[in-house]
Amino acid sequence: MEQMRTAAVIHLDRLAANVENIKKRLGPGVELTAVLKGDAYGHGIGGVYPTLRAAGVRSYAVAYWQEGAALRAAGAQTESIHLLAPIRDEELPHAVEHRLAPSLFCLEQARLLDGLATAAGVVQPVQIKIDTGMHRIGFPWGEAAVEPVRRIAGMEHLRLAGIFTHFARADELDCPMTAQQHDRFRVTLALLEQAGVRLPAVHVSNSPSILLRPEEQMDAVRAGDVLFGLCPVEEELWPGQGLAEVMTWETYVAMVKTVPAGEPVGYGGTYVTDRDRVIATMPVGFVDGFDRKLSNRGQVMIRGRLAPIVGRICMDQFMADVTDIPGVARGDRVELLNGRELSILAMADMLEKNVDEIVCGVSKRVPRVYVQG
Repeated sequence: MEQMRTAAVIHLDRLAANVENIKKRLGPGVELTAVLKGDAYGHGIGGVYPTLRAAGVRSYAVAYWQEGAALRAAGAQTESIHLLAPIRDEELPHAVEHRLAPSLFCLEQARLLDGLATAAGVVQPVQIKIDTGMHRIGFPWGEAAVEPVRRIAGMEHLRLAGIFTHFARADELDCPMTAQQHDRFRVTLALLEQAGVRLPAVHVSNSPSILLRPEEQMDAVRAGDVLFGLCPVEEELWPGQGLAEVMTWETYVAMVKTVPAGEPVGYGGTYVTDRDRVIATMPVGFVDGFDRKLSNRGQVMIRGRLAPIVGRICMDQFMADVTDIPGVARGDRVELLNGRELSILAMADMLEKNVDEIVCGVSKRVPRVYVQG
């Protein structure tokens, strides 16, 4: 992080270890699909792809075509890339150009895509989404799915690369809804087989179900949160899973000053010194993704000691009380997230957020620095 105002440090050795942890949970022949939506959950697609490739990952999923194009640009030329989110009809040419497999849940869009693939002289991979209870996107489960999927399977320039559903509550250990969704999906698969549809790769398992429901693995699993050591399950189920947070976050002390007793610190005077206090200022703020709700609540680590944040977090700066930390000086390294006392999970708990919101909320203006160790 030399000469940087701040950096999100991506520990590639931890990422590789997480991949191996996940692989050990998979049954024979089950493929690992790395989900890299949200620019790899804020970790950076281009930065993490080489490590995933070196770990043997050959199947990927993203949300939108732009992320798929970025993955191709990063070097993923032969790997399969699945688009999980809806794609506008006008954007379908990009899916053809970059050999991306859209999630189809509309027969009309399938016809458009078949026409584009015909004109391009290619056979376009697609994935079929079945809605079994999430009620987001997907063909309705059961009989209603049979005819549209059968028609798509018969289109000359489309190739069924996968069929899947998404669990809504797989993070809850004893929730019957997940079993219900799985049953609905199996019913749909049986009906499609009876209709003569040759089923491609079948997948239902997401990050929480990889950890909690190994019996529900099918041909592949979709690993997102768990790749990056982000807790996807009820918190009491997380210890012992052996997965490490991949992102840490650092900055430095820009100024140290002694503030007399009775003085307000920062906007609005929300913190007033009760005695002479040593205050350090750091050049990071809410525009970087350091949440304003950490004001007067959060902590950072300086010289191996925790320092409370005081005053309101500003757009580009915040302050911390370092009175009880001897020798703090301008230029000292400051840890905002460290995977231990200052974990992503702990920050999410404090802010009443999902862990994904924390890492995806780290601004693009915070450089990603990739390290081993």
